[in-house]
Amino acid sequence: MIERLLQDPSIVVSGHRGYKSAYPENTLLAFEKALELGVHMLEFDLRLSQDKVLMIIHDETVDRTTDGSGPVSSFTSEELRGLDAGSWFGGEFAGLRIPEFSELCELIAPWPELLLNVEIKPAPDAEAAADAAVAMLKNYGYLDRCVFTSFDANIIAHLHDQYGVKTQGFPGEAMFNFVPGEHGTYSKMWAAGISMKQLTPSLADELRHLGLLAWCYCPDDDRQVYYALSCGVTMMTCNHPVPALEIGRLLDSRLQLSGLGRTGGTE
Repeated sequence: MIERLLQDPSIVVSGHRGYKSAYPENTLLAFEKALELGVHMLEFDLRLSQDKVLMIIHDETVDRTTDGSGPVSSFTSEELRGLDAGSWFGGEFAGLRIPEFSELCELIAPWPELLLNVEIKPAPDAEAAADAAVAMLKNYGYLDRCVFTSFDANIIAHLHDQYGVKTQGFPGEAMFNFVPGEHGTYSKMWAAGISMKQLTPSLADELRHLGLLAWCYCPDDDRQVYYALSCGVTMMTCNHPVPALEIGRLLDSRLQLSGLGRTGGTE
């Protein structure tokens, strides 16, 4: 199913850690609100707890996004779920929890067309996290919806070589353990994510000439969305998905009038 992005002429909008600009990131509420907006993809971050349960959290430590302190890997899944993952963002979100990956898999069951951007965070146990994620996604029947992302080129290579899944890496200078050359990291990537600070037409073209899809993150206002489009980039991972969604709907209506249109989505 993820292969449809090769032909889709429309803007494809991914909710970055859910609806990150308005709700506490990587919580079930943030994902629910992104789905309500009509995003076509969800992006989220996976790490293993001390007892090897896949948890959805971005940082190496719990300090920034919870009321706890210390490395994620030093907590059991039960301990992680006991932390408050909402109050840091606003008092009205007190009591939100760090979700287990299985909870998100259950949440998205009613959205059969939803795509998933599964980011494996760099860590000593990142390969084990990648293996566990593939196994769970296979069990739920979601694997063909997924692109797997990592800033660690070793994880990109592992996912590509071991499972043959679609992967998103980044321009080489943004990655750990990047291997240059014909059979290096780029050869194991399907797409490359470009930050808005780096995005230029020439960089997008360079990556496309390498056979990669050129994607971007995070265009969060109209100006940035139109700039990404001017670079030929239509796959956008957004903290604030509304501008990209609204512009996408406008362009979709024009595409439909010309006989083209979206091939799938959650709307």
